[in-house]
Amino acid sequence: MSLPVQVGIIGGGYAGFAAAVTLARGGARVFLYESSRTLGGRARVVEKDELRLDNGQHILLGAYEETLRMLRLVGVKPGVLETRRLALVYPGLCSLKAAALPAPLHLALGLLTAKGLDWSDKRAMARLMSHLKKLRFRVEPDRSVAELLAGTGQTERLSRLIWEPLCVAALNTPAASASAQVFANVLRDSLAASASASDLLIPKVDLSELFPVPASRWLAMRGHQVRTTEAIASIRWDEDGKGYRLDGDPWQNLHDHVVIATAPYHAVPLLQSVPALVPLAGQVTALKHEPIVTAWLAFDGPVHFPEPMIGLAGGYGQWAFDRAALGGPEGLVSVVISARGAHQEISREALEIALLEELQDTLGRLPALKWSQIITEKRATFACTPGLVRPTTSTAEPGVWLAGDYVASDYPATLESAVRSGIVAARSILKRCGLKEGSFLDL
Repeated sequence: MSLPVQVGIIGGGYAGFAAAVTLARGGARVFLYESSRTLGGRARVVEKDELRLDNGQHILLGAYEETLRMLRLVGVKPGVLETRRLALVYPGLCSLKAAALPAPLHLALGLLTAKGLDWSDKRAMARLMSHLKKLRFRVEPDRSVAELLAGTGQTERLSRLIWEPLCVAALNTPAASASAQVFANVLRDSLAASASASDLLIPKVDLSELFPVPASRWLAMRGHQVRTTEAIASIRWDEDGKGYRLDGDPWQNLHDHVVIATAPYHAVPLLQSVPALVPLAGQVTALKHEPIVTAWLAFDGPVHFPEPMIGLAGGYGQWAFDRAALGGPEGLVSVVISARGAHQEISREALEIALLEELQDTLGRLPALKWSQIITEKRATFACTPGLVRPTTSTAEPGVWLAGDYVASDYPATLESAVRSGIVAARSILKRCGLKEGSFLDL
């Protein structure tokens, strides 16, 4: 009886665990290595005064089919996600809510009844969606989102309150430099798809507990290995063993395949350690990155939000979340600032004061602030610019594969693109080895 195919996965984020679960379901033996003590990669939990806080506020969409499938596979209950109809609410300025109707009526009625948008705004929104549908959501040649909005006659108010915030939230890149094609892909699979595809799914648990931790337990129960605090420095081919060894693995396991599922900047030294992949390392190095800032604000009493998620306009903050409405402690609020901007030019203290003023202007008088924590992920995602060529899952080294939210796909750097990349890498390995996902479902 032949030994099972053995795969080493470097990186314990969403891409790495999606690859690991898919490989395990196909009968491969999996060893996953994570350099940190905490699972989740750039979507992970941090500790603050015995509270577990996400390093950034992530929202899933109903269109995240593969992420939702993975959650079901590892036993995550649907109740951990707060499901809300699409609601873009700027208190006192604008409110656009999808109706509880089948597509496309859900969006059409939502647009007709939107508050704070006049008929010129509503006609402009319908015009953009009609334009993209006519083009089958192909923007050729690719250009910036700002150019797409200008070319389709979008109003200033609609661009400022709807399109530009959606762009920066989805692509983490300012509209002036974001890819119109990738933005069109997002609209195609959310607003222009089924009614449920545009639902907002807001996690009630931290990002580590949402998928990486349950996936780790799922793998352990089936005899696979997940090792934390195991930093892998390089990959080398063992000619005698006819497989790959990972420098930093104290057991020196011999792997038939290796999946690099780290952040792109951590992937570079691993790629450089494989002679055939040095040019690919150069391509990954050339990717530019955008930050995400998340301000956690804990108040001494309840804060009253009209919706669990609201937009902030005219200041530094972009979106604010009522964490108490999502299973968190009373008075806990998170404010997100995506991509580069003026907030980078002021101190943390000045930013905190500005965000408090913006929240008070929007929600009214606030309780006293007990504590705050500002978390900056300086290289949260790649800059999703027009015509960007992203690396593929397969590489010039037949047994080494890439997975991560930066790998080539229709989507920007999201949890869904990370999960999909891991699945693609795993399925490619299984296919090459003559295995099929699901054949070891009950093991």
